[in-house]
Amino acid sequence: MDRLDGVPVVTVNTVVVGTGSAGFCAADRLWELGQTDVVMVADKVNAGSSRNAGSDKQTYYKLTLSGGDGDSVREMAETLYAGGAMDGDNALAEAALSARGFLRLCDLGVPFPQNRYGEFIGYKTDHDPRRRATSVGPYTSRSMVEQLEKKVHRNGTRIYDECRVVDVIVHDGAVAGLLVLRTDVPHDGVESPFLLFRCTNLVYATGGPAGMYATRVFPHGQWGASGAAYRAGVHGKNLTEWQFGLASTHPRWNVSGTYMQVIPTFVSTDADGGDEREFLTEAVGDYGQLLSLVFLKGYQWPFDIRKARDGSSLIDLLVYRETVLRGRRVFLDFRRNPVRPDLDPSALSPEAYEYLDRAGVLFGTPIERLRRMNEPAYQFYLGKNPYVDLETTMLEVDVCAQHNNGGLVVDAWWQSNVEGFFPVGEAGGAHGVYRPGGAALNSGQVGATRAAQFIAARRSAGPGPFDEAARPVLDAALALVAASTARASDGVADNTGDLLHEVQALMSAKAGPVRSEASIREALAQVHDWLSSFEATVSADASSRRSVNRVFLVRDILTSAYVYLAAMADYVAHGGRSRGSVLYTDASGELPHGLEQLPDVFRFALDGGALDDEVQEASWVPSADDPAGEPVFRWRPRRPIPQDDDFFENVWREFRDHGNVF
Repeated sequence: MDRLDGVPVVTVNTVVVGTGSAGFCAADRLWELGQTDVVMVADKVNAGSSRNAGSDKQTYYKLTLSGGDGDSVREMAETLYAGGAMDGDNALAEAALSARGFLRLCDLGVPFPQNRYGEFIGYKTDHDPRRRATSVGPYTSRSMVEQLEKKVHRNGTRIYDECRVVDVIVHDGAVAGLLVLRTDVPHDGVESPFLLFRCTNLVYATGGPAGMYATRVFPHGQWGASGAAYRAGVHGKNLTEWQFGLASTHPRWNVSGTYMQVIPTFVSTDADGGDEREFLTEAVGDYGQLLSLVFLKGYQWPFDIRKARDGSSLIDLLVYRETVLRGRRVFLDFRRNPVRPDLDPSALSPEAYEYLDRAGVLFGTPIERLRRMNEPAYQFYLGKNPYVDLETTMLEVDVCAQHNNGGLVVDAWWQSNVEGFFPVGEAGGAHGVYRPGGAALNSGQVGATRAAQFIAARRSAGPGPFDEAARPVLDAALALVAASTARASDGVADNTGDLLHEVQALMSAKAGPVRSEASIREALAQVHDWLSSFEATVSADASSRRSVNRVFLVRDILTSAYVYLAAMADYVAHGGRSRGSVLYTDASGELPHGLEQLPDVFRFALDGGALDDEVQEASWVPSADDPAGEPVFRWRPRRPIPQDDDFFENVWREFRDHGNVF
């Protein structure tokens, strides 16, 4: 193995960073396409959202493959595109490759349900006009990961585990390599804890930058590594577009679907668990409306500002008021019905009544209804750590960061503005403002496939110049470790943990589902201060691998938070208003209907699709004068859905001659 200044160097065509469903898909697709000079890198192979996140019925979204309802690639692309601020070529590719990616997973052993004739039965999900959704239960993405991982192991692809991404190495606008910190190597001077990869391509499947938020449903161990990409000059896209939703906090899990459809009681307490009270009734006085709104949260689960005036997302705002504005705790109580001891089915909306009637659960308590409708949803919490028995214990919940629809910029082949850098899965900003439930799982498979196709066809050559680009990156990382550990040796307390918690708490408080121009500016100023002084103030215990690891983790999170906050500020300055899963406080706006008692922070005006045809892109480069620099933004028209020639003979000829890879 080669070395650079004592640090081992692995030379390979492609490094896939991340071992979730998108990362394993990319590695397998590359192998199948003949590009076997591939390795994978992970901070922890068994961590991450794909393996550890889900819901009562985690959804996979694809082209309709059952029944008599019509569907087409073009129609599915238009559904995705209609979410706003999504590029049309990404929408078309996600529609066109959805069946291919889905059926590949079926062949690998993911048990998607089918009828006796082989039709893959579907159901409607949010923002879905067809029945394109399917599921294998709470752990759809975990099943995907497990089967893809088996295939990658059979291929013989090497995986480097316990590696924290430090920096992406770029030379002349193209990928040159990657620097990681090996978190399993002691800092005793015997072996370098750093490892360098010299490569032609990086497939970046690191997931969303979940570490930015304290109140999040992302599993512990899902941090993201987008900061390294921004430092390397990769652009961001639609960074403002987060999804938030109700989730349990201990353990972290989405309380969508059946958990809401059985209509539990929402209870708040003081910080110590006392002063228990139902709080939804403060704002929703009509008994039938309250029941129906809770029911609707089941399949209108993500917070949607369009449903916040008089729809189910009002519940998210009321939970937010309790936890953030009042400092209280919120629980779901499945042991008792809301408001009254017995459920009165006649008060339900026709939609809720029909659904629960067909399910045979117009009786009893929420837990009795849950166990009748979806026993696995009850059993799930019995098997988690911490253990929760919904028969006897209330479940603590909050409005949590759940998914980033934006991310690193991608083109039609999921390549970024940096040549050879391919962000796939949640790391890539392929989505728009809204997306159908389950579209993210499809997008990860499609993006990974497109990236692998492009690499195999156009980027199979060996790596280019490396030492000149890698040495300053390595030297800077070594200097950061030396300076931070020297401070600790001089008696400055290790502050990596405090910084991590402080930036997360700040983001949740100031840049969560409810934001204002003032709160964003306040958070931006604070993060700028932390980031600009980071290298001069961070202190880490030299004997602790965890502490040194956190030096780079916190720097990455601060970088991401800074770029994201700047994007939010630019969005407001561009005339952006409330849309998607975010309420932007607007003093000239209105409060939810009939709820004038709510605080003015909930005043908002809807965007109404005004910016649907525009995409915000972000770039960031620190300067010598200011280590935090200043992100730069541009707004461009989104790319339309392509209108390609679909005459068979012409396409066949082009495919024979060129393979139809750009």
